[in-house]
Amino acid sequence: MLTRTRITLSALVAGAMLAALTALAEPAPAKPNTATAAPQAPTVAKQKSASTADHSKFKELDKDFKTGPEVTEACLICHNEAAKQVQHTKHWTWESVDPKTGQKRGKKNIINNYCTSPISNEKDCMACHAGYGWKDSSFDFTVEKNVDCLVCHDTTGTYRKLPGDAGHPVYVRREFPPGSGKFVEAVDLKKVAQNIGKPSRTNCGSCHFFGAGANGAKHGDLSSSLQHPDKYLDVHMDEKGLNFSCATCHSTSSHQVSGSRYNVAAAVTGPAHIRGKVDTSNPASCQSCHGNKPHPAKMSRLNDHTNKIACQTCHIPEYARDNIGTERSWDWSQATVMGPDGKPFVRKDSAGRRAFDSKKGAWVWESYVIPEYRWFNGVSKFKVIGDKIDPSKTVQINEVGGSPNDPDSRIWPTNVHRGKQPYDKVNLTLTLQHTGGEDDTALWHNYDWQKAITAGMKAGGLPYSGQYGFVDTEQTWPITHMVAPKGDALTCVQCHDSKTGGRLKNVKGIYMPGRGDNNQLLDKAGWALALLTLLGVLAHGAGRIYMSYRKG
Repeated sequence: MLTRTRITLSALVAGAMLAALTALAEPAPAKPNTATAAPQAPTVAKQKSASTADHSKFKELDKDFKTGPEVTEACLICHNEAAKQVQHTKHWTWESVDPKTGQKRGKKNIINNYCTSPISNEKDCMACHAGYGWKDSSFDFTVEKNVDCLVCHDTTGTYRKLPGDAGHPVYVRREFPPGSGKFVEAVDLKKVAQNIGKPSRTNCGSCHFFGAGANGAKHGDLSSSLQHPDKYLDVHMDEKGLNFSCATCHSTSSHQVSGSRYNVAAAVTGPAHIRGKVDTSNPASCQSCHGNKPHPAKMSRLNDHTNKIACQTCHIPEYARDNIGTERSWDWSQATVMGPDGKPFVRKDSAGRRAFDSKKGAWVWESYVIPEYRWFNGVSKFKVIGDKIDPSKTVQINEVGGSPNDPDSRIWPTNVHRGKQPYDKVNLTLTLQHTGGEDDTALWHNYDWQKAITAGMKAGGLPYSGQYGFVDTEQTWPITHMVAPKGDALTCVQCHDSKTGGRLKNVKGIYMPGRGDNNQLLDKAGWALALLTLLGVLAHGAGRIYMSYRKG
């Protein structure tokens, strides 16, 4: 009896010591998977259609269309409510209203720190508008035939819209970029119209992968690598796995696409959505499928994290996880700088990405970027056109809302893009500038900031003092794409690291064991109590053994 008791006690003590050592040990960081998807040109993988209608057999589409609006008129013969629906979407209005603050945002109202603003540059920017003919402020948003159906529904991969055409596709074969020796073929509108389908990654990516004028430049978690992603890059979009399209998460009703970055569902609670049950919450959230307690019971501690941590914080450990990368900064103050021969020049970085252009300035790129973390409640207040700024400080293009005490806030991973852009030194406003075009006031044609700003501010109806400078700016994007497999999620020690402070070292207002910024006196008292408890248990066990021995 005594021997068995000794053996049992010894095993318990050894087990407790082993558990303590294991808990104190720092697990080795997960070996990064460096496999990446090679940059892909937008192509369409033709799949067997599940549609109940063969559009190639419709007489309305059996025509030699000359323009995009002619195709739309044919579409509307059957889909007679479609244009009206599109005209109420952000893809058409380029405007978004914050439901909480009422602030009008969207491309039409803000000045960002990438291309800045489409105002006075509509002919170029509308290559990504779901419409035809928006070339200036006179555009009529009520004309239904100007809705572009094909840009979202083309399945041929031959429908292209280029800068300078005010949203029209290429009607005549032409060299692009001019002087490059590369040519874009004229679109066969009849062929495209007869082969339409549901929006694919190609359709969405033709604009969203190339925001800010370059592959992967703008968002950091969107690039053409998501055209044919593997599991490492995005576990949901893995082409050989779940193979989600964009619309799988961004479900759409009446052409209203859910999940805008202007209206992020930052703190969704409750179980997963149930098919058929009325649910007005955002379907483009992790919780809509996984619920807010997604981990199994044996990992219930991780479920407790969801009260403060966004799913994306652990499951998107890095963004721009490809060789395409993303832009970290754009310095407009370098625009108009000429080469030694006095002529414009361009320079690429070692990865072949744009690094400098006399037309646009200088960029810095990076791949496999560790996010910057901050509290976020889904609300961002944007600088809109005409807002006053303080040039003595870095101007926040958008101020991300949220705090530790806000129940709607979670700690989110973000991409912070740094810029240096022009402003009016007297009126203290960010400026609009006319950049694209071949006219005498276009910056990319005459390299004259004064003329470009004067023309841009006039087009926007804003006063301009005639004095401009450059100011530092920041724009913050919440990261939601490029979700890694669970084996590549953050490990405990990547946040709970007393040596470095871990990933969340700059996030204030939360108690994190092991982060190294806790109350040292309280920690020591806790460890002392734990040690005393252990000694008490050992003393009690020893006493029981001793008494048992005496009785024996």
